[in-house]
Amino acid sequence: MTALEVVRAAPGLDDYLAVVETELGRAVARQPGLVAEIGVGALAAGGKRLRPALAFLSASPADDPPVAAGVAVELVHMATLVHDDLIDGAATRRGRAAAWSEHGEGVATAAGDYLFARAFSVLAGTEDAAAVAVLADACLALARGEAMQRLQRHDPDTTVDAYLERCALKTGKLFEAACVLGGGNGEYGRLLGIAFQIADDVLDCAGDTIETGKIPGTDLQDGTPTLPLLLAAQADPVVRAALAGGPKEGALVRVAATGALDRSRELALHYASEARACLDGAPRREELEALTLAVVERRS
Repeated sequence: MTALEVVRAAPGLDDYLAVVETELGRAVARQPGLVAEIGVGALAAGGKRLRPALAFLSASPADDPPVAAGVAVELVHMATLVHDDLIDGAATRRGRAAAWSEHGEGVATAAGDYLFARAFSVLAGTEDAAAVAVLADACLALARGEAMQRLQRHDPDTTVDAYLERCALKTGKLFEAACVLGGGNGEYGRLLGIAFQIADDVLDCAGDTIETGKIPGTDLQDGTPTLPLLLAAQADPVVRAALAGGPKEGALVRVAATGALDRSRELALHYASEARACLDGAPRREELEALTLAVVERRS
């Protein structure tokens, strides 16, 4: 079995995700109107539902599945995608028109805010104040990470440490929250999130649009200093100039030629290994270990 097949074979996972999907639909449609319709569209676009799966795999099989946690973290993730498309000027998402490009910037902002609000409403319904605090902390980290990305834009001198800090804030913190809300190890989630983001950034430089659903080179076009671009910029003045806002033609090919993609994959594997080291005693350790490999080996 592949690593992904091991994860998918986890007993009860499919049933749990089906329940989460139903509850996501109910949560998004709770308040009729245009912003809810946009939320329904974002939900229909699909996704990996990785964060709810993390909540499930982090929970003890003896406990009730953490449905509210899975719904809440996925709603937050959906909200960030709506806002990120607006901030980045991305006209499409998973082959569909982005909310801002179809309905305007103001409506997209409101739709993202609505999804954030619904996430907290779902979790507040559990009457678990500690859980709400965990999600609030994750959302604050997401905002800090987005601000950091804005400051780093078009800066080829961004350090690798600063990039990794951004990964921990923008991706790792919500992974961490999913694990904690499920009852598991938050540090595992944080490290897994960093590995996931590095792999995602490699795919942006090397992935196929058909497989990833994304247009390769988006980060370079936006001037977002990701690990492969930063490593390549250190070795190639053409890539450095492109990342700084100069001509982009031929730059992606040169990124691959520097070996930056392989070096980035090695660091992703390192963080995956660090995540596995956190799993001593985890009830679903086999699936969680497999997930660390699946997020690095993925092609979409």
